[in-house]
Formats: sequence, C-alpha cells, structure tokens
Amino acid sequence: MAADGAFVRDASYITTRITADGADGYPVEAGRYRLIAARACPWANRAMIVRRLLGLEPVISLGVPGPLHDERSWRFHLDPGNVDPVLGIEWLRDAYEKRFPGYPKGITVPALVEERTGQVVTNDYAQLTLDLSTEWRAHHRPGAPDLYPEHQRAEMDELMEEIYQDLNNGVYRAGFAGDQGAYQEAYSAVFSQLDRLSDRLARRRYLMGDSITEADVRLWVTLVRFDAAYHGHFKCNRQKLTEMPVLWAYARDLFQTPGFGDTIDFGQIKEHYYGVHRTINPTGIVPVGPDVSNWTSQHDREELGGSPWGDGTPPGPPPEGEG
Repeated sequence: MAADGAFVRDASYITTRITADGADGYPVEAGRYRLIAARACPWANRAMIVRRLLGLEPVISLGVPGPLHDERSWRFHLDPGNVDPVLGIEWLRDAYEKRFPGYPKGITVPALVEERTGQVVTNDYAQLTLDLSTEWRAHHRPGAPDLYPEHQRAEMDELMEEIYQDLNNGVYRAGFAGDQGAYQEAYSAVFSQLDRLSDRLARRRYLMGDSITEADVRLWVTLVRFDAAYHGHFKCNRQKLTEMPVLWAYARDLFQTPGFGDTIDFGQIKEHYYGVHRTINPTGIVPVGPDVSNWTSQHDREELGGSPWGDGTPPGPPPEGEG
C-alpha cells in the first residue's frame, strides 16, 4: 500500500524462461513441466486458456490448487489427501522453497514447476503465456491459432499494457484502495477503459480483428469475473457487465468458445475473492448470486464476421479430469 492509500501490486517475479534453445537452462521439453493454475485466479486462468487453445495439454500437465489460501500459499485442497498427485506437495510454497530456500516474495499462480526436481521454474505470468505461443510452437496442435501474430505485436503490446493498468490490475486498485481518492481514481480508470473497449469491440469481433489473440485472453479473464466478484467485492459498481451490451455480448461469445468457458468455475471464483480477502469481507460470507445461466444465451457476434481460429480449428474437449 502506498502512502496515499493506493494499492501497489508486487510485480517482482521469477523471470526464468522456458525456451526452445534452453538459454536459461530450461529447454522446451514435453512431459518435463507442470502448470500450477488455480481456477479462481485471473492471472492463472490466462495460462489455462492459452494451454487449451494451443493444444499443449499432452505436453504440459496441469495441477489445480483450490480457491482458498493463506499466508502459507496456495494449497492443493481439492486433491485427495490435500496433495498434488504429481509433485507430492500440499502447499505451492514447497516448490518455490525447493529452488529458492527461504523464498521471500509472493507465492503466486500461475507457476511452471519442473516435475523431476519439484522446483518452480517461473511465475512470470505475462511472459509465460507469450512463451507458450512462441517458444512451444513445435508442440502446438494442428490448427492452433496464432495468439501473438508478429505483425500485430507492437499494437497488441500497447493495448495489453493499457488493459493491464486500467482494468486487469485496475479492479484490484479499486478493491484494495485504502483511501477514498485512490479508490475513485482507480474506479474512473476501470470504467473509462471499459468504455473505450466497448467502442473498439462495437466495430470488430475481437480486439485485434477477426480472430482471437492473447489480448482477448487477457481482457476476458477480467470480464468473466466482473459481476461475480469485482462489481460488489471490489466496488466497481457503475454498471454490471450484463448492463454493458457490447462487452456482455463479446464476453458471452468467448465464454461459448472452446478453451474459454470450459476453464471457468464461478463457485471457486466467488469462494476465493469473498473467502480470502477478509480485510474487505471480514465475515467471509460468499454471495449466492449472480445467476450465471445467462452466459450461454445468444450473443449474435457472428454478424461482425471472422472466426475465433483464423484459418485454424477449435481445440478438442478438455482432457479427462480437467473439464
């Protein structure tokens, strides 16, 4: 928390990369790494979606901590015996400590862990998904979309940074603000950005044009949590997502696209935000609503043209046990 009451995210991550040439000591290799990603967390949700869209499930396994955690870190409380079946650990902290004894920073998801050693490799969530698109190409499924097209990267990087500052992190800056002025500044940024994105998406089906990219993944994980968590819990309450026609239709379009909605568990999302953030919600009571059956309603975004996959094809169903 800054002196003026503004929430400041700790952005210091383990920046080791897994690359095709293995320059950081960790080469791309099928079956070597396990993605740890909680369904409740938007930053982790990005990695789950990208892994699904690119068809990397057979080469990168998935471990899913439950929605609740404390100062000891994310916990595998959904697995039998509260232990990840591959890594054999109860707390994600154990994987961090195996590589960095006494690790002093935040224990965050997503994290890529080397299965053989049980050591965390990276938790640099922004670079992680870009590397899945670029460094892991040899393992992409046939028909996988190009989520980070080279000719659009400059524009995408600028847009994604704006979305991060104003919206992805902006809802947290509003929710965790310790001062009225800091809250109102963050609140204004959130809805100003939503208005700009609504204008952009009124003219095109996806953020960069006729097919999905990493930019859509980064925006969508915030939109899908908006009414369930950010509108009430984080006081971002000018409007609900369902009251913003363009963004609501766009969000439903992606929810109904393979690889997006099939990674979502609204119950876990609410349990995490309302159950963990006791400084905001001291009772820990989790709201019953909102009704989420409307996420499968007709959206009519096809009228704008394009295809989510470009010239490619959709991914198959989630692997058994991951749906």
